[in-house]
Amino acid sequence: MAETAMKQIEAAQPLTVLSEEEHMFQAAVREFADKEIRPHVEKMDREGVFHHELIDQFFQQGFMGLEIPEAYGGSGGSFFMAVLAIEEFSRVDASAGVVVDVQNTLVSNALGRWGSEAQKQKYFPSLAADTVGAYALSEPGAGSDAFGLATQARAEGDDYILNGRKLWITNAKEAGLFILFATINRELGYKGITAFLVERSAPGFAVGKKEDKLGIRASSTCELILEDCRVPKANVLGEVGKGYKVAIETLNEGRIGIGAQMVGVARGALDHAVAYAKERKQFGKSIADFQGIQFQLARLATEVEAARLMTYNAARLKDAGQPFVKEAAMAKYFCSQVAERVASECVEVYGGYGFTKDYPVEKYLRDSKIGKIYEGTSFMQLATIGKIILGG
Repeated sequence: MAETAMKQIEAAQPLTVLSEEEHMFQAAVREFADKEIRPHVEKMDREGVFHHELIDQFFQQGFMGLEIPEAYGGSGGSFFMAVLAIEEFSRVDASAGVVVDVQNTLVSNALGRWGSEAQKQKYFPSLAADTVGAYALSEPGAGSDAFGLATQARAEGDDYILNGRKLWITNAKEAGLFILFATINRELGYKGITAFLVERSAPGFAVGKKEDKLGIRASSTCELILEDCRVPKANVLGEVGKGYKVAIETLNEGRIGIGAQMVGVARGALDHAVAYAKERKQFGKSIADFQGIQFQLARLATEVEAARLMTYNAARLKDAGQPFVKEAAMAKYFCSQVAERVASECVEVYGGYGFTKDYPVEKYLRDSKIGKIYEGTSFMQLATIGKIILGG
C-alpha cells in the first residue's frame, strides 16, 4: 500500500507544471506577444483601434482556432492551451487577450458543442483562417438579467426574421460571424430564447456605434442593429428554445478565460512595478531595497500566484470533463479582484509617474476594471457560487 501511494505521489504533477507541448506553446505565445503586439499597444490604446494586421497574424499563427479540430483547419489544442494564450496576450495587452478569448472560449466553443456537422463544416474553417467571431447576448435592458431579451425572432418560411438591438458586443467591429440570441416568444421566458449564427452580410443586419471605453480601448465594443434581419432556419445553433442552455454553458467556460485575462493583466502590471522598483533611486538607493516596497511586492506576487492557480485548476477541470462551474465562477470573481488591486498598487509603486500615460501601469489599471463587469458581474459570480455551495 505504501509503495502504491509513493508511485501515485511520484506520478502527480504540480498544477503549474506544463507538458512539453504546453511549455513550448506558452513560450511561443510569450515571444510573439512581446515581439509583435507590444510595439503597437500604446498607439492602439490611444486611438481605440485594434490593428487589422495583428489580427491577420493571430490567424496565421493559429491563435484564433486553438480549440477547433484539425479536421476543420484549426489547431486542435486543448482549452488549457487557449487559457495560456489569453494569459500571455493579456500580460502585454488586455485588448489582444480579449480578441483571442472571445474567439476561442465563446464562439468556437459554442459552435463546437452545439453546432450541427453542417454548421461546423461551414463555419469552423473560416473561424480558423480569417473570420473573427462575436458573441451577442447583452441588450440595453438585458445585462445581468441576460434572459430578459427584447430581440424578437419570428418564423417566416425557411427563415427567421430578427428585430432588436444588441449592446456591448465585443469584437463586433471586426467580426464576420455572430452568435446572437433572440426570443421566439417573450411569454415563454427563458424557454423562448434561441441562438442563431448570423453572418455580417445578412440582410437587415448592421453594426452600430463603437463605444469609447475606460479600458481595453483597442478592443471593439459595439451595438448591433437588427431590422427585419433574415437568417436561415439552418442557422439555429442548438435547438429552438434552448438558447438559454447554449448561453449558460458557454459562459461558464468563458469565465475561465476572463480569469486568465485578469491574471495576465496583474502579471503585466507587477512585472513593470518590480522592474521599476529596482531602477528607481530614492535616499541614495533603489526603492526595492526598502522593506516596505519588498513587502508590498511580495504580497501582490502572492495574490497573483493564487489567482493563477485558481484559473489553471478550473481549466484543467474543464479539460478533464469534471464539474467546474463553481471553480470557474470563483476564478473570475477572485482574479478580477486581484487584477484591480494589483494594478492599483503598482501605480502607487511608480508614485506620480504611475499616474501619467508616459508609463505603462495606468493602462493596466484601466484594463483591469472590466474583469468585474463582463461575462457576469462579480455579484453574479457570488450568486452562482452561493447557490452551488448551499446546494440550490
